[in-house]
Amino acid sequence: MVIQWFPGHMSKTRRLISENIKLVDVVIELVDARLPLSSRNPDIDKIAESKPRIVILNKADIADDKANQQWIEYFASLGIYAMTADSTTGAGFSRLQALLDKSLADKRARDREKGMLPRAARAMVVGIPNVGKSSFINKLAGKHAAKTGDRPGITTTKQWIKLAGKYELLDTPGVLWPKFEDKDVALRIAFTGGIKDEILDIEELCCHLLEFLRDHYLANLCERYKLDETAAKALKGYELLELIGRKRGCIVSGGEIDTFRASSLILDDFRSAKIGKITLETPNEYSEER
Repeated sequence: MVIQWFPGHMSKTRRLISENIKLVDVVIELVDARLPLSSRNPDIDKIAESKPRIVILNKADIADDKANQQWIEYFASLGIYAMTADSTTGAGFSRLQALLDKSLADKRARDREKGMLPRAARAMVVGIPNVGKSSFINKLAGKHAAKTGDRPGITTTKQWIKLAGKYELLDTPGVLWPKFEDKDVALRIAFTGGIKDEILDIEELCCHLLEFLRDHYLANLCERYKLDETAAKALKGYELLELIGRKRGCIVSGGEIDTFRASSLILDDFRSAKIGKITLETPNEYSEER
């Protein structure tokens, strides 16, 4: 599956981030906890290299708990503060203040030495589409300050959001890179809905997902769809799709299986965590791949 998607507003967003990085003191980068590296934008490392960084592993509530901790330790090894969060319930948000204070400690010390009066710290919030930036900001602000939606690409312009206390947030539209050179990265993003389903072959996408689940979360897959583990382990993606489609009643006239409907059902189950807490990549796997 070849996936290329780079709407015009994303090119504009990259310029927007570059132009406004000088206005902020710290960069808060939201990633999807299910695919922390695949859901990072490599451009951000270049654009924000001079700024302190905090990585938020958002949607941690639907990711594998063990993998979440591995990713926290991974980012710490790179000298990057990281934390888990759930923007729906606000779980984990209490740790953000402490991380912001730690990341800005050196800057505040330099400002004091120069005799500068303290001011509200400014943070830029960045992330690729569909990682939950707007929901994160709204929960943090305690109001509907940013547009939200269940489709990628909802935020299309920058906006400053004042928070009670010492911080102001600069929200930016989600931004992706222009070409997915790594097929696995593209697939992981597509699995989670970060790329619009309308431009994809969702049956092929679902087959790739089923093979990943077969290899890494077989028990979850079989429990959800009442499959025999021994039999399921030997099946290929399309065979699993047909089997699940039949079990879920995705049948059309003549007894044919409606694989499109079955694919939509399975992708929805994965994205809503009905199959369980799933993480699509781990630090060890990433290192081995490279």
